[in-house]
Amino acid sequence: MIPHTQNSCKLHEDANSHLPTWQLALQRAVRDPRELLDLLDLPESLLAQTTQAHRQFPLLVPRYFVDLMEKGNPHDPLLLQILPSAEELIAQTGYSTDPVDDINAMKQPGLLHKYHGRVLLTTTPACAVHCRYCFRRHFPYHEANPLQQNWSKAINYIQGQQDINEVILSGGDPLSLNDERLLSLINKLESVPHLSRLRIHTRQPVMLPSRITSPLLEALQNSRFKIIMVIHANHQNELSEELKCVLHDVHLTGTTLLNQSVLLRGVNNCATTLANLSERLFECGVLPYYLHTLDKVEGAHHFNIPRQESNRIYTELRGRLPGYLVPKLVTEISGEPAKTIL
Repeated sequence: MIPHTQNSCKLHEDANSHLPTWQLALQRAVRDPRELLDLLDLPESLLAQTTQAHRQFPLLVPRYFVDLMEKGNPHDPLLLQILPSAEELIAQTGYSTDPVDDINAMKQPGLLHKYHGRVLLTTTPACAVHCRYCFRRHFPYHEANPLQQNWSKAINYIQGQQDINEVILSGGDPLSLNDERLLSLINKLESVPHLSRLRIHTRQPVMLPSRITSPLLEALQNSRFKIIMVIHANHQNELSEELKCVLHDVHLTGTTLLNQSVLLRGVNNCATTLANLSERLFECGVLPYYLHTLDKVEGAHHFNIPRQESNRIYTELRGRLPGYLVPKLVTEISGEPAKTIL
């Protein structure tokens, strides 16, 4: 059984539906820019700036996350991460559809092997949100679909590589899989004796705290793996009290909680903002892990921050926080054996 304390949150259930609360919330997510502007009391004149970008990479955001945004503020840092923008349509030299060379790292459908000792599974193309800076917004998921073989080729590859001891579940977002499919995959991985760690990269709890269900918590606690959950929050306003409560329950399972952020112009390109994020993460039981520079994916150039400015912000951040609250400033360079620390 999952240990609960007085501070543990009440897990989300809907007695009137066969679907979990989080799946119902996904069905009701905002997909129309006009509706989003209406919900936030923003002028309809902004609609013309979203239309074409929305056609290329559709808006998707849960209403829970919209409720965390400031009404009437077109510069809200949460809104800027998800609102389609005409700037996405401007071609820029040096930006590509595969900025971190995922395609060349794919050894089997859905399996990327870049670094020693670990592999990454693109478990699903689905997410709860379409972040405008997503480095996999152009990823050919239809060509990387492991479900056709029920993960057999990926599992066979891992079994044949005795030096692999960690599997990273990514996507899309692995928590977009329902509990049955997710736990089935974890069970398959647990059958590989030389695997010892499972890392789950997910933005889902930040978007939909209700995704943390009783079956998922029980699976995390009972797994033979040492489990690391890496959430993705870029601003302290993303870390609600509801999310704090949910993360507390995840922590009780023995799961290590980390956070990775992306340094984004207009969102968190300020040492004070980043320091507040780290402090809030620690309140939620999460340690800052990585602060990524922007992966130069087509459509995201307006979020980029020049290296010199990034270094200046980071130096100031280091001066504001104890070392354990300072994330590593990193970039991904194709062909390198690990993330490059800046």
